[in-house]
Amino acid sequence: MRTRIAAFAASAMLLALGACGTTENPEQVADSGSAASSGPVTVTDSRGKTIELKAPAKKVVALEWGEAEMLASLGVMPVGVADVKGYSTWVTAEKLDAGVKDVGTRAEPSEDSILGLTPDLVVMEENRDSNLSKRLEDKGIPVLVTKGADAKRGELDRMRDDLMMIATATGTEDKAEQLLEELDATLAEAKQKLADAGKDGAKFVMADGYKEGNVISIRPFGQGALVSRVAQEIGLENAWQGKVDEMWGLGATDVEGLTTIKDADVHFFYNASDGNDVFADGLSSNPIWKSLPFVKAGNVHKLTDGIWTFGGPKSCAQYANELVRILTS
Repeated sequence: MRTRIAAFAASAMLLALGACGTTENPEQVADSGSAASSGPVTVTDSRGKTIELKAPAKKVVALEWGEAEMLASLGVMPVGVADVKGYSTWVTAEKLDAGVKDVGTRAEPSEDSILGLTPDLVVMEENRDSNLSKRLEDKGIPVLVTKGADAKRGELDRMRDDLMMIATATGTEDKAEQLLEELDATLAEAKQKLADAGKDGAKFVMADGYKEGNVISIRPFGQGALVSRVAQEIGLENAWQGKVDEMWGLGATDVEGLTTIKDADVHFFYNASDGNDVFADGLSSNPIWKSLPFVKAGNVHKLTDGIWTFGGPKSCAQYANELVRILTS
């Protein structure tokens, strides 16, 4: 089983590296048009490469959901996104317009589909295919490479930097500052609500679950992960102390690994937006799972569908509000 868990960990990291239509939002259109100037733009991306644009980018393709959410939040609706259907399942903080084109999967985006949209800019994360960025650049398409993940530093700070990088390229810095101010206000308000409810310092574990055959694998979010940092910002304490990777702050274990959590007061949160709920279904009759103190205490909570745990400021605010809702209800 441990071998299978190790294999799962590798594949899950790749997936995360890793981890829908709606009418056009008039407010977003206004933001995009008013915030973006017409002059040339220079921005340095995570590679240390200087990207020079004749004008702020308006036709942008996003190859990761977090960056797609950021663009939409900035008022720059992307013209193309990798796995539009998956985005609509996992991300609800910022919906995509019906006209947004699908450009393949996040792991294997379609170069032809990207080129067919003649974008001003392609936004992708540095952990993805560097050959793709070179091929696009060789064909005259500017590519902005975000950091995408840096749990060693802290994912919340990384997210802020990536947002400002994208905002610079799209001429929407004022909107980005507003989004970050709104996030800070949301986190402060959430922290106060938890304190008022006597939940300040409450312990939590956040995890995803997957099933391969008869084997259920669990991916806890450890120190440095984006949702861990958000939870800690609002006064909660991460009870998962297991080993995690330095990129995403993700661990890998099985149900037996959760026996290290002895405190019945720990709140276990999980995401199962795609309908594959291994905690409610696959583990419902598992004797080890049923014996866990926090399970016996009824402290297992499924997040509302569509809260993306690798998203931008709006997903982070959504997650903070969800924790407050659950812990104070």
